[in-house]
Amino acid sequence: MSAAAEAASFGAHVVIVDSDLRLGGQLIKQTHKFFGSSFERAGTRGFVISDVLLEELKSYGNRVEAYTNCTALGYYKDDGVVSCMEGEENYFKVLPKKILVATGAQERLIPFPNNDLPGVYGAGAVQTLMNVYGVVPGKRILMVGAGNIGLIVSYQLLQAGVEVAAIVEAMPKVGGYWVHAAKVRRLGVPILLEHSIKEALGRDVVEGAIIQRISPECGFVGEEIHIDCDVICMAVGLNPTCELLWQAGCEMKYIPQLCGHVAIRDRSMRTTNSNVWVAGDAAGIEEASSAMVEGRIAGLSMAHELGYVEDKEYREKLDVYWERLNALRNGEASAKIREGIAQVLMESSGGMVR
Repeated sequence: MSAAAEAASFGAHVVIVDSDLRLGGQLIKQTHKFFGSSFERAGTRGFVISDVLLEELKSYGNRVEAYTNCTALGYYKDDGVVSCMEGEENYFKVLPKKILVATGAQERLIPFPNNDLPGVYGAGAVQTLMNVYGVVPGKRILMVGAGNIGLIVSYQLLQAGVEVAAIVEAMPKVGGYWVHAAKVRRLGVPILLEHSIKEALGRDVVEGAIIQRISPECGFVGEEIHIDCDVICMAVGLNPTCELLWQAGCEMKYIPQLCGHVAIRDRSMRTTNSNVWVAGDAAGIEEASSAMVEGRIAGLSMAHELGYVEDKEYREKLDVYWERLNALRNGEASAKIREGIAQVLMESSGGMVR
């Protein structure tokens, strides 16, 4: 949405294809207030930011053409066509001059006995149920993972009246911001470090779970602990969704700090395919604020490539956006992100990444 707004603001025509029923991505289910700076609407709840971006897109009229409940099925490198399916029957093709892949991320899941029982969810699915459809997933939940997503979703469950039995985290420290951890601890939720789920209990649905301490060698040690719960929620990380980037022949590289394979890109977010840009979690798992700035950079760059932005204005605005992006990545919490970005950010020459 940020990229589309940026490109449209200079006069470009933009087609948005989104598989969800409405635009907004993960923002539509973010009820917490954002961090960051005033530029990235710090102190504003995520779903409000989504509404602001939607109004911005509407202001550009027919320059922005949006398809929801629509899947980009494939990219055909020979001719640059993207095939799409709206709903279940409307198949169509798009031949864009430039493409931004901002496909976000997929939730990771971990293997354990009975992990296919009804009642085992990813944290994103729980957020969708509660914050989009107003449905609580259960009465008592075990949260697996104490990163920001696990902590935030735990707090949102508590706000919805759902009991959180415990949060288990395999690492020796909480992975998310302390402010999120403090909120759930104040409400009496135990955070058990160096623990993980060993088994889900139940015959037809989740009726409980076994958790146990994790040794330094990543084996289970010590006493098994029985947790009564009817939902097991997994918040154990994300992987970039990058199938279209592979199809486009973009040079990809496995970067652990960015949580998977990501595309090599330059300062404008252009990949090694000169017609394809990337932004957001598809470029590496990071905060939503960073994703929105990356989108602005990509939209600006694509508009410049199409001749809508003069060189001087482009360079000046690109520098401003990078200042904002670097400010978001400043600090200890973003050290791994900076390490990862340094491994994939390449100089560009003549419109191609090198």
